[in-house]
Parts: sequence; structure tokens; C-alpha cells
Amino acid sequence: MIQIKDFSYRYRKGKEMVFDHFNLELPTGHVYGLLGRNGVGKSTLIYSLMGLLQPRSGIVMVDEWHSKERRAEMLANCFLVPEEFELPKCTLKQYVKYTSPFYPDFSENDLYRNLRLFAMEGNPNLGALSMGQKKKVFMCFALACNTKYLIMDEPTNGLDIPSKEQFRQLVKCGMKENKTIIISTHQVGDIESLLDEVIILQRNQVVMKKSVEDICRALKFGVNDENPLYAQPFVGGNYTITKNDTGEMTAMRLELLFNAIEVNKEIVNYI
Repeated sequence: MIQIKDFSYRYRKGKEMVFDHFNLELPTGHVYGLLGRNGVGKSTLIYSLMGLLQPRSGIVMVDEWHSKERRAEMLANCFLVPEEFELPKCTLKQYVKYTSPFYPDFSENDLYRNLRLFAMEGNPNLGALSMGQKKKVFMCFALACNTKYLIMDEPTNGLDIPSKEQFRQLVKCGMKENKTIIISTHQVGDIESLLDEVIILQRNQVVMKKSVEDICRALKFGVNDENPLYAQPFVGGNYTITKNDTGEMTAMRLELLFNAIEVNKEIVNYI
């Protein structure tokens, strides 16, 4: 489990606190979507989980480890795919040779299976790849490390439309019972079919932390439904969220839900 207790952080003295006595628990074995406006602290939170940022106060625990200590045992069980990164100017095989020993459950078979999902083969020179190709290779490597915790910050940025579906297949293939995946993104349509649980942050607090199943039991996502809790216009009508009084389960529209919560807290209260 990831446990964040009384977590406080700000970037410079005199600046407003990004988090102030913030609390969150994430049990193992789920795919979490971490959502929020720009500046709400999503990246701060995930970098703190990896121990790359140190809390002003409070604790961040990854299983039995304090993340700020960045112990080898913890890092061997965690992998971060940041939004922006650089890869060395070497071949993929060289990269695997020097990097994979840090991850005891790394599987070369999984790596090449993952690459095939992206229609990539061979032993590319990482320095010669485009940013989109680098992201594909890095995510393939990340999933092949088979770490207990995988954290991805805007993983679909830079991917073309076919690659986004390939990314979803990649995550589904890499998900296991004891694995936790946290995806922080604004591209909510790219990930909504992957999620077990939705976490929405607003101004130093979690305004929603619910399973997709609970959300869809409470709410109906439709078109032009009467008496909506929230309506969002499109050409030809409105996308709507209404109370699910019939028990019929509809597919969650994550962008619609996020926009609704921004303007209508009744939806959160109802769930």
C-alpha cells in the first residue's frame, strides 16, 4: 500500500503550499487515474512517491519504506515514466544490459512482446528515435521491469492515434494482481477504459476517490437525458450525467465527470 500522511510541500519559502497536511491511501492491485487542473500538485505528488521531492512535513510510505530514503529495495519495486525524459545515445540492447539489473523481475521476453504491440522490432539506437518512439520504447521497458508500482505522468503525450490504442493494450498486458499503476494525465479519453479507480484533486484535497464501478452504479452517462445533474453541449444535443435510478450500468465518460465535478459538487455528494 502507498500511504501519504499529513503530507506538506511547497517549492520555495514564502510560496503557497502545494499540499498542506494532505492524506491519501492507495491499496495495491489497482489502476488509478490521478486527475486535476494544472498546478494542483499531481506531478509533485508522484515525484514525492519516488522520493525525488522531500516533504516539508508528514510521511510518504511505499509499503514499509519511507520514499524520501530512496532505499534500493523500494526503487527496485518502483518505476517512474515522467512526462519528459532523455534516453542515452546507445542501442536498446546496451540500455537493457546496463539498466535491467536494477530490477530483479525484469523480463526480456516481456520487453520484446511489448515492443511488438507497438509494431517495433530489432535493436534501435535510442538517440536516433523521435520523441514518440522514445516514449514507446521507454514504456515497453518500464512494463518489462515488472515492478510492483508503475507511475506514469502524461504517458500518451506525443503518441499518435493508433499508438494510443496500442498503449492501452500494453497496460492491460502488464497488469497483474499485485501490481499498482498510477496514471496522471489530462488526456482522460486515452485512459478511461483502463481505470479501476478515479482520484480527483482540487486545491490540496481529494474531492473524489471512487472505483469506476461505484461511479457507474451511482451515475448514468447518457445523451439528452432529462433532469441531469450536469449537461455538456455538443452539436446535436447534450452529454448528460443523471442519477442512476435504474441500476443500468453505462460506460463512464471521464472528461464529462471531471468537468461536472468542477462545477457541481452535488455529484460528489450523491456518489
